[in-house]
Amino acid sequence: MHQKLTDAARQVLEEEFHSSPGEISWRRPQDPTHGDSTTVVALQLAKTLKKNPLEIAEKIAAKMRTLSDVEKAEVAGPGYVNIWFHPQVLLKELARTRTAATAKVSRKGPPVIMEYSQPNIAKPLGIHHILSTVVGQVLTNMHRHQGDNVLAWNYLGDWGTQFGKLAVAYKKWGGTKPASSLSLDELLALYVRFHEEAEKNEALEDEARATFRKLEQGDQELRAFWSAVVEITKKSLNVVYERLHVSFDLDLGESFYEDKMETVLEEGKKKGVFKEGEKGSWIVEFPEESNMPPYLVQKGDGATLYSTRDLAQMRYRIDTYHPQAIYIVTDIAQKLHFEQLEATCKQLGWELPTFENILFGRMRFADQKMSTRKGNILKLEEVLDEAVRRADKMIEEHGDAIQTDDRPALAEMIGTGALVYGIVSQNRKMDIVFDWDRMLSLDGNSAPYLQYTHARAKSVLRKAEFNEDDDSETPSIDTLTEKERLLLNTLLQFEGVVKDACSEHMPHILAQYLFELCQCYNAFYNSEPILKAEGEKRLLRLRLTSQTASVLRVGAELLTIRVPDRM
Repeated sequence: MHQKLTDAARQVLEEEFHSSPGEISWRRPQDPTHGDSTTVVALQLAKTLKKNPLEIAEKIAAKMRTLSDVEKAEVAGPGYVNIWFHPQVLLKELARTRTAATAKVSRKGPPVIMEYSQPNIAKPLGIHHILSTVVGQVLTNMHRHQGDNVLAWNYLGDWGTQFGKLAVAYKKWGGTKPASSLSLDELLALYVRFHEEAEKNEALEDEARATFRKLEQGDQELRAFWSAVVEITKKSLNVVYERLHVSFDLDLGESFYEDKMETVLEEGKKKGVFKEGEKGSWIVEFPEESNMPPYLVQKGDGATLYSTRDLAQMRYRIDTYHPQAIYIVTDIAQKLHFEQLEATCKQLGWELPTFENILFGRMRFADQKMSTRKGNILKLEEVLDEAVRRADKMIEEHGDAIQTDDRPALAEMIGTGALVYGIVSQNRKMDIVFDWDRMLSLDGNSAPYLQYTHARAKSVLRKAEFNEDDDSETPSIDTLTEKERLLLNTLLQFEGVVKDACSEHMPHILAQYLFELCQCYNAFYNSEPILKAEGEKRLLRLRLTSQTASVLRVGAELLTIRVPDRM
């Protein structure tokens, strides 16, 4: 549709002004009354051509009026060219949105590795884990929707001195209960107690380090304890992941690289990239202009670190999967670590795929009582339960305005959806504010508003007994009302929005679009009779309703949110 406009504009510029412009971009006007599409190419070229932009714009608009697809073309402001398409042209384009919302994409070719969540074993997921977990899953969903072969990877913190601490705590205060029968809360309590006791007895820290060394050396009893703790944690994590519609292809953690670090250390020392530091340690140094401090890759006592395991992981991923890209979703506090990691890989001469540390800001709470106190973890599962409880209360308070055959299931859908949408609807690069009232609003930019709009559209389709799968008949329409045209144009943006949100790794772009689509549909619903319309108008409005429901469902699912058919 826009290619025809571009070709025509290019012809005018070449023939009338002897100019061969680069890209000519078209976008949707901010004010929908200004047309379906607009370009500012006349303004962009005016200085170069030494012409009045209005003169250039008038020539382009005149050419546009000769195109069969164009209903109207006008010049506005200092040199905008605004275009209105014939209704049938827009309706034909709507088929692309339907395809974008329903196509089954194949997963072939070199994988895109998406690493996210990254919890520590022996601890429950805290509320802060929802950021990496959900943002990572949304990006995985969007890349798959675009046709990428994504390998979703949960990099578990399942190695390190923490297991020495936990093993010491279990031996001293765990009683006679077998390790395999402990709950995650009991493991956390043991870990917390270790730190409390270590403040009074510093020797416990040395005992923990010695215990972890025995674990690294293969002590069978400690290995059995470690395996039990990992299994307990994974079972608990999966319960929360299932509620959030989060899943992984791999959950290889730090322990997997136990036998893969020595090779990397030897390579780095042989190439002179790893240099001896203080007290026998090994470090990587960077150019002064990088402003990066040295990168510690091995301690003086020979112990490895998170950095050593990450280097081994990069080598393993490149050699095993030959990925086209590696994306790692983390808190902004990890920014320096991954800059050093990437720089070290380059110093080693490794050929890296596209690599990006996808960062998100810190979480703040509108309700200060939700802030974590020292020694406590604000558990994600408890926050989910609270969200569902509040959603259930909201359902009760709305009475007959919200109807459902399965109130607990709807409360779960609304509550978890509200929590997730409250995260992904905010710019991930900024600090994310957790606000119950805004998240559970039925009127604002929230999951319940999206869910309610989807249920409203599905209700209309049920009453009309409309077959959504039958798109064989395209309405024959000569004119569109303002609300019809606005909704139609908004639907046509879906494919491009998903592409932009994916390429920029910004979920809030998709969330904002779905909110705008809800607003457009509700304005359309409130002003245009649908069921009482007749003939082609009825078919048009039902087709728009059907496509709205489809886009809302698919868009919500990309954001890991589920929408009800009845509400």
